[in-house]
Parts: sequence; C-alpha cells; structure tokens
Amino acid sequence: MNELPAFTAHATATIDEGCSIGNGTKIWHYSHISPRARIGEGCSLGQNVFVAPGVSIGNGCKIQNNVSIYEGVTLEDYVFCGPSMVFTNVRTPRSEFPRNTSADYTPTLVKRGASIGANATIVTGITLHEGAFVAAGAVVTRDVPAYTIVAGVPARPTGFMSASGDILDFSQSDTVTDSTGHTYQKMSDTDIRRLS
Repeated sequence: MNELPAFTAHATATIDEGCSIGNGTKIWHYSHISPRARIGEGCSLGQNVFVAPGVSIGNGCKIQNNVSIYEGVTLEDYVFCGPSMVFTNVRTPRSEFPRNTSADYTPTLVKRGASIGANATIVTGITLHEGAFVAAGAVVTRDVPAYTIVAGVPARPTGFMSASGDILDFSQSDTVTDSTGHTYQKMSDTDIRRLS
C-alpha cells in the first residue's frame, strides 16, 4: 500500500495549533482550519474554506470553494460539498442573544459518500444518509435517506442514485445493478439498500 505524503497547505491558509490533518490532504488559498478540528487523509479543501473547532471530517472528502463547516457538523468518508453550499448549526439564531456554546449547536451528520450540490443549504440537525445526493440550490429541512436524490425548496425526493453516481431506476424491478456491478434493492420509498 502506498503511503500518502504529509498534508500540504497554501501559504495564505491559516492552520491553527491543536488541529489534526491527515496525510495527502490539500488545503488551498485563504482557508482556515480551527483548533480541535480533525481532517482525514486524502481530502481536498478549496479556496476560502472554514473548518470550525471540533469539526470532524473523514478521509477522501472534497470540499469546494467558499464552504464553512461549523461546530456540530460531522462529515464521514468521501463526502462531497459543492461550491458555496451552506451548513447551519443553530435553530434560532439571534444577534443580540448569541448562541455560542457547544450546547447551543444541533449536530448535523453527513454519512459516507453523500454529495451536496453548489449553493445548497443543510438546515441544522439533519442526517444525510450514505450515498444521499442533494441537488444544487436545494434547501434540506429533513433527513435524506440512503441513495436518495433530493431537490427543490424545501428539498423533496426526486429519485435514487448509486454510490458511484448512476441513476437507479426501480420502475421495472425492486433490484437494480449499477454500472460498477453493485446491486441495490428498494425496500420502500425511503429505504434503499446496497446488497453488494
């Protein structure tokens, strides 16, 4: 197995003491990694990315330009965050009465292989399950089931997608094989399972 090189960061990036960054991760211009943030191996963080204290990012994640990952957000392995997508972390923000302790933040979980399109908004407290796909510009206000595509404002299910990005058409059968040979089964409209 090839060992990844140490992480690299552009000279304009701010890397605070006390964070952890995995080998092979690349951090681009004007990004800021806060203390206690944990970033896995082989990630790419684009220009002007902010990672708040205590955030956990798995291996192989791609975070495009102008994305802020606030405290309370967890990204598992191979998550894609499109340009300028938004996470929130407080349900009732007020400027005069700030919520600024960990107890005020509602956790958001993005599971392995989920993708979030450009300019989408993920409202705090949401779970995007494995392989979920959020279309560009969507506003997600509820959990997204595994391998489900959501779009619109507010986001609603529009179809299904495999881990490799193939559209899954269950109109002829409850079991579908994608172009990479992996098989998926539709148990219900909200329960798609990868069998192999």
